[in-house]
Amino acid sequence: MGKLVIRDLVAKILVIQGGMGVGVSLSKLAGNVAKCGGVGIISTAQIGYQEKGFEEHPIETNLKAIEKHIKRAKEIAQGGVVGVNIMVATKKYEEYVKAAVKAGVDLIISGAGLPTRLPELVEKSKTKIAPIVSSIKSANVICKLWDRKYKRCPDLVVIEGPKAGGHLGFSYEELQTITQEQYEDEIKGIIQVVESFGEKYDYHIPIVTAGGIYDVQDMKHAMELGVDGVQVATRFVTTYECDASDAYKQAYIDAKQEEIQIVKSPVGMPGRAIHNAFIEETEKEPVKIKKCLQCLEHCKQKDIPYCITNALINAVKGKVSQGLIFCGANAWRAKKIEHVSDIMKEFSGYMTV
Repeated sequence: MGKLVIRDLVAKILVIQGGMGVGVSLSKLAGNVAKCGGVGIISTAQIGYQEKGFEEHPIETNLKAIEKHIKRAKEIAQGGVVGVNIMVATKKYEEYVKAAVKAGVDLIISGAGLPTRLPELVEKSKTKIAPIVSSIKSANVICKLWDRKYKRCPDLVVIEGPKAGGHLGFSYEELQTITQEQYEDEIKGIIQVVESFGEKYDYHIPIVTAGGIYDVQDMKHAMELGVDGVQVATRFVTTYECDASDAYKQAYIDAKQEEIQIVKSPVGMPGRAIHNAFIEETEKEPVKIKKCLQCLEHCKQKDIPYCITNALINAVKGKVSQGLIFCGANAWRAKKIEHVSDIMKEFSGYMTV
């Protein structure tokens, strides 16, 4: 009670900080969340974008940066739990997982596709693994597959709902029609699926829910559905410790509720972002792509209106009018820059709310 237990990993506060890429949640943010008693998550999406040689050798640079940021986050965390988010859609996904394991990461959270091979990639390591699911069907598929093929269950399951930021595991039509009440029924169904596999392996598989959780009241409501914790991302963007530029953080503070929209990402998935000049311009005219930066497996360079890597890097560096600013549905609620420690203190008191 009151702690998030993932096998031999223990977080004192029931909060996982969601992975945000490109470059929004790196070692500084993740390390500080872990230090304050939560689970800090580094996004590996184009993680080496600030490093020398990135444009010439993006994958090799990213693999080195994974080790660098895990090491740095663990130093900041002082024994806290540090994980990474690695998208299944990442080009050379297996190499990213192996690099994180080699660097001694505590936890790998993996979505943007089903991480069917993840158990074999972490075999004989202490690294814990967690799939991201958005439906009863996807939870059933991944749990059944890991059970049949690897004789194991997930160490943790993340349920990501339709209010999340960035790329979403829903169709454009679903995002327009699904209600919060309907999705809460889906969460309860996913919990039943996961618990059935936990019973088989005599292990309580912790479940956290993500998407739209901004404050302690949101957390309390989520916990009442029967989950073990929450994943929070958007709230941590407007912190002093977030790895994004000040201009990126200010874009959240300035955003109005009506400016947060669903966009059609060039890689085929719908996403949620803050409406800006970049979105307007790229809807009218494609941006010429000079070089592929090897980010996602199924990107078709000749068919896309802009490079998602360049758009996200521009934004995180502070060129917000020339980039894509991914965000959760509640980004408009951001009013100030605050410290991670204050946010964690707020969430730690959810049982008294």
